[in-house]
Amino acid sequence: MEFLEFEVPIKEILDQIDKCKSIENESDVDITKTYNLLQKKLADTKKDVYGNLSAWQKVQLSRHPNRPYTLDYINNICGESFLELHGDRNVGDDKAMIGGLGKIDDQSYMFIGTQKGYNTKTRQYRNFGMSNPEGYRKALRLMKQAEKFNIPIVTLIDTPGAFPGLEAEERGQGEAIARNIYEMMNIKVPIICIVIGEGASGGALGIGVGDKILMLENTWYSVISPESCSSILWRSWDYKEEAAEALKLTAKDMLKNKLIDKIINEPLGGAHYNPSEAYNSVKENIIYFTKKIRSLSKDNMIKSRRKKFTKIGNFKV
Repeated sequence: MEFLEFEVPIKEILDQIDKCKSIENESDVDITKTYNLLQKKLADTKKDVYGNLSAWQKVQLSRHPNRPYTLDYINNICGESFLELHGDRNVGDDKAMIGGLGKIDDQSYMFIGTQKGYNTKTRQYRNFGMSNPEGYRKALRLMKQAEKFNIPIVTLIDTPGAFPGLEAEERGQGEAIARNIYEMMNIKVPIICIVIGEGASGGALGIGVGDKILMLENTWYSVISPESCSSILWRSWDYKEEAAEALKLTAKDMLKNKLIDKIINEPLGGAHYNPSEAYNSVKENIIYFTKKIRSLSKDNMIKSRRKKFTKIGNFKV
């Protein structure tokens, strides 16, 4: 397990616990009392550390290398029923954007999401979770297929943004994202969007229009990353912590501003501490909100979805 800078106090206690265990194994010394005291200290320290996280620390936690990614959620929620589908039928198959059919109980879903890598090789293969235009076009193709067969759509968002390369712009990055936003407003099946890690800029919004927008507890969603915001406003990345606070990008801020519908609680310390619990929480919310959305007629569902997004912000005529 890797530890972030603010998690060092936790790591130190865990090291002490491991040392106690090794002493017990190597000798006949009874360390039960010390072990119990350390366990209590660990629980208290975890509550203190994770109960008072700043916006920047939540951003760091959302990027934790041990945190589950999109395919982890899909494979654990759907099991062997997941069938990945490839290609945009135009340019190619974007490895940063994955999608396919899977089942939860007896209900089929179209799962779509941005996928990051687990090591240097797979991070390059997945383009660090930054999708090209063909990724968004593949996502839209799969959404249209889901609509055709009346299958609910679930999108899992975890991206530092759409790929900003020259070739992506030449192939119509902006148009592809804008087209998805427009089309998702009109798709006649339930759409549930869940931020499971980073939700940055149009890269997230390109698969982020839905009937219900959910965020895991230690995630963020914003028009720009704290580092990029800092570099624009202060000409330096040194003010990323101040930028994170100012952007109001945490799940609590998003819920307070009525930009999302629910925060999905994570295990203490983040989803990577107990992935199974995180998978089950996401699964339960998908099932619950699918039933809730399906109770509406298709026309009312579309009207409600459009109203949800058009009422965001203040307008002066």
